[in-house]
Amino acid sequence: MHALDLGDGRSIEYRMVLGDPSAGPTLVFLHEGLGSASLWRDFPDKVARRLGVPAVAYSRFGYGRSSPLAEPRTPRFMHEEALDILPVLLDRLAIEAPILIGHSDGASIALIHAADSGRPVSGVVLIAPHVFVEDVTVRSIARAVEAYEKRGLRERLARHHADVDGAFLGWSRIWLDPRFRTWSLGGEAGRLSLPCLLVQGENDEYGTLAQLDAVASVARGPVSRLVVRGAGHSPFRDAESDVVDAIVTFASQQNRPEERSISN
Repeated sequence: MHALDLGDGRSIEYRMVLGDPSAGPTLVFLHEGLGSASLWRDFPDKVARRLGVPAVAYSRFGYGRSSPLAEPRTPRFMHEEALDILPVLLDRLAIEAPILIGHSDGASIALIHAADSGRPVSGVVLIAPHVFVEDVTVRSIARAVEAYEKRGLRERLARHHADVDGAFLGWSRIWLDPRFRTWSLGGEAGRLSLPCLLVQGENDEYGTLAQLDAVASVARGPVSRLVVRGAGHSPFRDAESDVVDAIVTFASQQNRPEERSISN
């Protein structure tokens, strides 16, 4: 792991997978609401090595060994990550026109960045994205709170987060905040004009396939879709080879950065 100073006294934990930049776009992995760079495990390595390209996985502020949050999250926390923090990280790492691979909250952040940052993006892989708030999501987060308090989830997460309470409570409190129930990325999805791969487990406990429909029905760019039978909210763990194959196929179809002209 490495630490990247963003110039404001705070640092971001990140991990690099080496590869040939001329082989295709760099992959940038954006973790879920309880994730971190380490919780991706070796999934980024497997995808990047199949493609021969570089990859980066990083921990957002408040997660992993990155600096803690400066203040509590608001309903715009994903927009702030996508439009304020991610551009700085990409510039500091000299990453141009990446393929963004996001899971859950990270997929929503990838969608926002691709739609509204005005920066070149080669494609997005949205794994179990959140585009609007469903009752099933709220119920599952409430159950996660109980597991955190009573069933050992705190101890399991503490292996990956320096401030485990900050990571968990920062995530759960904003998702359970009544102000968040009207949150939606319908407009952003309608401004998505680049290639997109949608992936979700058919038994996702945090969202229904209506999330994928909400993107596919309005996106302006080409959309492909993989629904993983028998998988839950983390299909890249439940059916790793299927998801790796789908991402490799998708990424291989994108042109090399120097041959690409993209406008958002």
